[in-house]
Amino acid sequence: MTPSGKFTIGELARRTGLPVKTIRFYSDEGLVPPSDRTAAGYRLYDVTAMARLELVRTLRELGLGLADIERVLAGASTVAELAKAHVAALDDRLRELQHRRAVLRAVANRESELEEVELMSKLASMSDEQRKRLVDEFWDEVTDGLDVDTEFYAWMRSAKPELPDDPSAEQLEAWIEFAELVSDAEFRALIRGMGEQQAQRREAGQDVDAFAWAQKERWEDWHARAQGFVDAGLPAESAKGKALADEIVRASLGGDGTSAWFPGEPVDGAEYRTWLAGQIDAGGDARAERYWQLLAIINGWPPVPSRIDATKWIVAAVRASA
Repeated sequence: MTPSGKFTIGELARRTGLPVKTIRFYSDEGLVPPSDRTAAGYRLYDVTAMARLELVRTLRELGLGLADIERVLAGASTVAELAKAHVAALDDRLRELQHRRAVLRAVANRESELEEVELMSKLASMSDEQRKRLVDEFWDEVTDGLDVDTEFYAWMRSAKPELPDDPSAEQLEAWIEFAELVSDAEFRALIRGMGEQQAQRREAGQDVDAFAWAQKERWEDWHARAQGFVDAGLPAESAKGKALADEIVRASLGGDGTSAWFPGEPVDGAEYRTWLAGQIDAGGDARAERYWQLLAIINGWPPVPSRIDATKWIVAAVRASA
C-alpha cells in the first residue's frame, strides 16, 4: 500500500488472489478503473476499487458476461434482473444437456449405429405437439379402415406422452424407447392384428365391448391375484385357479350365460374356454405391456408392473378349467 492508502496492482492482486493480468484486463475494459496513478504512470486502486473488483469476480464466476457486468456497474440493470435472465438461459442449457445425456446413454447401452444415433437425437428434441402427433399417427395407422371406433379404443389412444418442462434422464430415455416402439413396423402390425380380430367379430354381429371394459375395470385385480398365486407357487390347475378362471369367463359372457362374441349361443364349455384363453394370450405380448410401462415413466404415473407371468398363469388357468 502506498503512503496515500492506495494499492498498487501487485498489492491488489495479492489481497484478492486474482492474477495481475486479469486485474489489468478488467481495468482496461473499464470495469475496475484505477482511482489514481503514480508520478511514473503506474495504476493505483482504493478500497472502493477493491470492492468493485470482488463484485466483478463474483459475477464472472456466476457466468455473467462482461457486457452484462458493465450494465450492472453502470446502473443500467440490476443483479436480480440479470440473474433471472441467466437462470432461464441455464435452464435451457440444462435441458439441452439432459437430452444429450439421454441420447448418449441410450447409444452406449444399445451400441447403436450412426443412423440410429441420428434418429434418437431427433426423437429427444421433439416438441410436446410432435410427440402427441406421433402417437395419433400410430393409432390412426393401426385402426385405419377397421370398425374399432369404440369408447374403449378412444380411451387407449387418449393417453399421450407428456414430458415435464424439466424431465429426468429416465423420462427422456423412456421417451426415446417409446417413440421407437410406436414407429416399429412389427409392433404396429401386432396392434393392428388385434384390431383386425376385433373388427371381424364386430362385423359378425358380436358384442366385443363388454369383455374389453371388464378387462379395463377388473384386469388389475385379476392380475394381482394371479401374481400372488404365481409368487406362492400355486399351480394354475388348482381350485383357486379354477375359481379365477370361472370369474373371468363369466365376465366375458352375457347375463343370460351366452357369449359376448357369439350372441345367443350357450358356449361356456371346453371349446369356448380354450378359445378365450387364446384371446387372452394374444393380448399378453410383452411389447404391448411395455407401451404402458414407458408411458407411465414419461408422464410420471405410478409404475406399471410386469404382468406377463400373471397373464400366462391366467391363460393356463382358463385352459385348465376347460
